[in-house]
Amino acid sequence: MTSQPETTHSETTHSGTTHPVAVVDLAIEGMTCASCVARVEKRLGRLPGVSATVNLPLESAHVEVRVPDEGTGATADTDALVAAVRAAGYDATVTRTSSPHEHQHEHAMDPREHALSGHAMAPGHDMDPDDDTSAPTDARGADLRARLRVAAVATVPVVLLSMVPALQFTGWQWVVAVLALPVVTWAAWPFHRAAFRAARHRASTMDTLVSIGIVAATGWSLWALLLGGAGEPGMTMTPSLWPRAAHEGAAPELYFEVAAVVTTFLLAGRYAEHRSRRRAGDALRALLDLGAKDVALIVSGPTGRSERRVPVGDLRVGDEFAVRPGEKVATDGVVVSGTSAVDASLLTGEPVPVDVGPGDEVTGATINTSGSLVVRATRVGEDTRLAQIGRLVTAAQTGKAPVQRLADRISAVFVPVVLVLALGTLVAWLVSGAEPQQAFTAAVAVLIIACPCALGLATPTALLVGTGRGAQLGILIKGPEILEQTRAVDTVVLDKTGTVTQGRMALVDVLAAPGASPDEVLRYAAAVEQLAEHPIAQAIAAAATTRDGDTGADGVVIGSDQVHDFRAEPGRGVVGVVRTAHSGVGLGRRVLVGRPTWLREQGIDTSALQDRFDAAEADGATAVMAAWDGSVRGALVLRDPVKETSRQAVGELRALGLRPVLLTGDNPGAAQAAAREVGITEVVAQVLPADKVAVVARLQASGARVAMVGDGVNDAAALAAADLGLAMGTGTDVAIEAADLTLVRGDLRSAAQAIRLSRRTLAVIRQNLFWAFAYNVAAIPLAALGLLNPMIAGAAMALSSVLVVGNSLRLRRFS
Repeated sequence: MTSQPETTHSETTHSGTTHPVAVVDLAIEGMTCASCVARVEKRLGRLPGVSATVNLPLESAHVEVRVPDEGTGATADTDALVAAVRAAGYDATVTRTSSPHEHQHEHAMDPREHALSGHAMAPGHDMDPDDDTSAPTDARGADLRARLRVAAVATVPVVLLSMVPALQFTGWQWVVAVLALPVVTWAAWPFHRAAFRAARHRASTMDTLVSIGIVAATGWSLWALLLGGAGEPGMTMTPSLWPRAAHEGAAPELYFEVAAVVTTFLLAGRYAEHRSRRRAGDALRALLDLGAKDVALIVSGPTGRSERRVPVGDLRVGDEFAVRPGEKVATDGVVVSGTSAVDASLLTGEPVPVDVGPGDEVTGATINTSGSLVVRATRVGEDTRLAQIGRLVTAAQTGKAPVQRLADRISAVFVPVVLVLALGTLVAWLVSGAEPQQAFTAAVAVLIIACPCALGLATPTALLVGTGRGAQLGILIKGPEILEQTRAVDTVVLDKTGTVTQGRMALVDVLAAPGASPDEVLRYAAAVEQLAEHPIAQAIAAAATTRDGDTGADGVVIGSDQVHDFRAEPGRGVVGVVRTAHSGVGLGRRVLVGRPTWLREQGIDTSALQDRFDAAEADGATAVMAAWDGSVRGALVLRDPVKETSRQAVGELRALGLRPVLLTGDNPGAAQAAAREVGITEVVAQVLPADKVAVVARLQASGARVAMVGDGVNDAAALAAADLGLAMGTGTDVAIEAADLTLVRGDLRSAAQAIRLSRRTLAVIRQNLFWAFAYNVAAIPLAALGLLNPMIAGAAMALSSVLVVGNSLRLRRFS
């Protein structure tokens, strides 16, 4: 891929001096929690003129550097940025750079390449075009999966041999050691490495506690096996309540099974977390993949103008290209010739195609439904509307601070306290005159009982059961940090089309002129419209097919009417000669269906129905007129119908203490009509995708905690910006990936159910953390006083895990 500069901007300082800004994007490896993000941002922020935003889910950093001397054309010192990240304990790779004087793209790059292939390469950096730096790599997932498999296979016999005396054959302890050592070293290496990195920066996380517990249990077991007498043939592990002193002749206990079990459980949780984070970048990838891949570029040659298929990335501003029916518009532009109806639902979320003609603007990735168009490109590459929405999604994800896991917050205080207590226990026993083995046994018991197996299980087991039950109910929850958001939300913003309404046009009324019947109007209009491809035409034809059980009012099967001389004028109407089954040979009616302005151009007086037509459209409906024999005969009114369950769903959301707000890109009349039907009083209508984000931000600025429910590409940025995003599963992949919860059934009632399930799951997680922590708090003093055998400490730890799992299983009964 060719390196391309990024359009940059200038920044004005307080003194009024304008400094150019260079931009650098970094891929960062090794971050595991919100404290990692804070450390990286802090390190980068110490560099002169540097402002950095670090994205944990995408493992990336967006860095802006003020360059004081514009005349030199210097770029940001990427080596200094990488060094700063490495000084924080992580690794970094430059994925994109731009010099401050580069304000224009000399050659537009395909936005898919920009987002998915590492962006533009920094000078001096080689990058495989297939590299994807927007999320944790597949290689890392494969590594975690391999470690988990090895740990699981080896841990099962270790636990059985250690905990079941009947299975302890001669030399069993050496077999256990051989099986456990790969688990506690190679398989547990990610925890040891993270703990070391945290220790270098005087910090502690869950990884610190895990690593210390594993090392303590393994170190003690190796000492006991090699030097303490536990390696003698015939040795068995007999549980006892009180620790045995060395002078009693008893061999010290082995704790290989504790270290192996902790490693295996925590690896399983880390692998599940990796898979979730790997999907975090799918929203942007899915969004950018909506665009056209190639385009019919119109070129001028000696023999005249011709078409040539080229990649979208080759388009430049001012180029003209053809768009045939059914094709995607390649990029933003202005129609040069042709008329058609363009389906812009992926951007606007609205089901009615937009009629376009010469001089009208069209947006890239929208679909041309009927006529052929010639379009002149006005924006390409990163400047297109699609790329802008992609940046909105990314910015919203970056700006939403990840919630640090509850267990990490507990361990941040708990780990230093446990270390001090263990060391104090060792010193106190030695000072009191106890033998070193007895003192060390008490200290190890403190570390073992504090080993965070239950803390590590508290969140993933509740999440596993809660999300499993949610899947049965058609609710997908993406992670534990999402649950925390459901507890505080007090406002729910509902997209209209596809969320509150069905998302497709349907005939709701037929207005007949004097002398005509509604059934007759529908029959003749449907006969002509069934040959058209426009969604309005399809809705009319479908209504005629289903209204009378597949037959017309006079018993003639719909579709048996013959239509001749059919012609469609995109964006205006259709016309055809309809010959019914009752007509004589050669007889028929010339039927026109379309907009009143077009009918008047055909010499038809529309005044008989104009007032009723205008009233229907003022109330948010879409309407067309039907005419024959030189007179208007009726008007057909269509709406996007409200789902039958939407009113009940809004009531359930209110019962949860949420304030509903309807947000839509549709016109105010349609929005108010839908709001009245479902019982919503607050309506924000006629908004663009960027405006939806602004509405969410405005509500948040007023102190509201906002949940957003939507289904379209246009909702993706707002879903990501909201405190809680809920996507309808019947919507686009982009919306689903950007949201925090997905409602698979597409039933708005699932939104209230999802919030209830999320809150219940969060409550169980908090209970689990409390009990896991309570076990440690209660047992640590016993261990420190020498009243708790480390073997019993291990059993107590296992019991706390059983309690946590049992408590989580209660979520299976949620309804």
